[in-house]
Amino acid sequence: MLYSTPKNIFSYRKFWAQRFGTAPELPMSRAEMDVLGWDSCDIILVTGDAYIDHPSFGMAVMGRLLESQGFRVGIIAQPDWNDLSSFSRLGKPNLYFGVTAGNMDSLVNHYTSDRKIRSDDAYTPHAKSGKRPDRAVLVYSQKIRQAFDNVNIVIGGIEASLRRIAHYDYWSEKVRNSVLIDSQADMLLFGNAERAIVELTHRLAANEPIDQITDIRGSAYIVRDIPKTWSVINSTELDTPGIIEQIASPYQEIKDCDKASETTLKVDLSTKKSLLERANTVIRIPSFEQVCKSKPLYAHTSRVFHLETNPGNARALIQAHGNQFVWLNPPPLPLETDELDQVFEFPYARRPHSLYNDAHIPAWEMIRHSVNIMRGCFGGCTFCSITEHEGRIIQSRSEGSILREIEAIRDTDDKFTGNISDVGGPTANMYRMQCKSKTIEESCRRLSCVYPGICKNLNTDHQPLINLYQKARGLKGIKRVHVASGLRYDLAVTSPDYIRELVTHHVGGYLKIAPEHTEQGTLSKMMKPGIGSYYEFKKLFEKFSKEAGKEQYLIPYFISAHPGSTDTDMLNLSLWLKKNNFRLDQVQAFLPTPLAIATAMYHTEKNPLQKVNHKSEKLRVVKKPEQRRLHKAFLRYHDPDNWSILREALKNMGRSDLIGPGKESLVPAAKPGDFKSKTKHQPTKRPHLKNAAFKGKTKSFRK
Repeated sequence: MLYSTPKNIFSYRKFWAQRFGTAPELPMSRAEMDVLGWDSCDIILVTGDAYIDHPSFGMAVMGRLLESQGFRVGIIAQPDWNDLSSFSRLGKPNLYFGVTAGNMDSLVNHYTSDRKIRSDDAYTPHAKSGKRPDRAVLVYSQKIRQAFDNVNIVIGGIEASLRRIAHYDYWSEKVRNSVLIDSQADMLLFGNAERAIVELTHRLAANEPIDQITDIRGSAYIVRDIPKTWSVINSTELDTPGIIEQIASPYQEIKDCDKASETTLKVDLSTKKSLLERANTVIRIPSFEQVCKSKPLYAHTSRVFHLETNPGNARALIQAHGNQFVWLNPPPLPLETDELDQVFEFPYARRPHSLYNDAHIPAWEMIRHSVNIMRGCFGGCTFCSITEHEGRIIQSRSEGSILREIEAIRDTDDKFTGNISDVGGPTANMYRMQCKSKTIEESCRRLSCVYPGICKNLNTDHQPLINLYQKARGLKGIKRVHVASGLRYDLAVTSPDYIRELVTHHVGGYLKIAPEHTEQGTLSKMMKPGIGSYYEFKKLFEKFSKEAGKEQYLIPYFISAHPGSTDTDMLNLSLWLKKNNFRLDQVQAFLPTPLAIATAMYHTEKNPLQKVNHKSEKLRVVKKPEQRRLHKAFLRYHDPDNWSILREALKNMGRSDLIGPGKESLVPAAKPGDFKSKTKHQPTKRPHLKNAAFKGKTKSFRK
């Protein structure tokens, strides 16, 4: 076996420092370390978020997990990246620095989908913006290198996970290196990293050099050469991309992207079965230099990457960056229920660190009285980052663990009024859902368990969730248990009893659902169900709401400017909204996050859901600011500020019949003296990326 044998994360012999006991809260200063009797930290975790000691925040989870293994863990939260002393205030860790941007990608946190600077940061005291740098993982790692000559650096969290190979970066509008290259980190842990970080830390504590630890699932690192013990197979042998422009050979060394050959490669389009053992086979995907030059190869790489994400059958991947390789081991194996229970039941303080006093932190207030019941999502929506980060296999807590957390909220939070704000996770209703066969699950290569239809091997039983809801609201002192997480309604309609339970007891007047679009062409690029599922759910929702004597409403969410969506698609969606009397307050424009399939669509105008070749369909992709503004305007057809742009678009589309006073009209006709818009449209500006001192390098370890 070339990978280490996974162990129960609580089966390791505890480190000697366990004698110091459990810290009331993990220290953020030397003074706090002194109170605990520590002369040093074994691990120091650096995060772009304020430190909130709660299981909804990654640093708290990792910190308490490592503490449970006997290690001394310190936290540096939101350090001043212009001051090296911010990174040395706890001293040098005995084992490593763990670095994360926080619960959110720093660029998503800082900029809107229109690349405009956000005015606040929900993960910062008083929601103050500007407390973390752009590309925080890079900046923090590089600053640590400046502060300490010889120290191990491990990066992780969603920002690092989504940048583990060469990736299109929406904010700089180019393909960037793997974050491992630019951060100068020793190792990257991706996905739910509990197994990986526990094994890594114990092996480092046993004096094993970090550059020799190469067999941990869910880890990535840099190598100069491919070990001879491994069999290498080119990705084009598994999923051949056909004629690729601008590349003479898909694996030739290209030192300068701008000087790549213009010749073409023609290969067989048939899929070849590898006779090599999966455990000692590494797939060589096109290099950074190649994917930055060739969009078809980028789309091919995205396709291969996503086909190798099932921990049951995924193989290692390598990608050349110049004269070195980024090596990705297969994803981590999911935690078992008993392991996940313990992770959620560590002795968290369940509040922000005392340093912050009573400062308002919006992210904390939002989840303060909520309970996360599971991880992962098998929906496979192409625009979503959950799959790339948490995986498709659902990891569920036990009923008892969830109920104990609700009781802990009731008994320890002096602001609790008896209302649990949410019982959910990445989705509200995937709790305990899994493949009916472990063998089938481990061999499956599907990107979604529910698209284009619900897999016949998927257990969609909602009864465990119904039982949980009933027991939760039956607890002493609990008045209401709300379900605020997004609901997967195509799953819900398989269980009318679940919908009855939900709308009778757990909807506070409004329920969020996400059709995302109405048009099949766009929905197929999103891997979302047809609008028929929405109507089926709506019928049952209204039926059971009426039976319960309640007036309740569905709040649908939609995405504008998604790859594959045409102006006509958006017009049809707009007419659907008008017909159904929806007037959306807020709309979400498509945001291309690194590694997402939809991002590959956006960048390449190809569809990685199918084999990519020279005959592949060219997707309609909306990129220009004025086009994106139009697509958003269709979703807010009722806003007078959008009428001018909509009138112009409708005329150009030959749909002037939709302009006027009639009930069938989308917008009214212009009146003499009308201004084009009350809001002056400013062209979208590319964000100013800070930290220019790094000269050309990128600047910058849920739901």
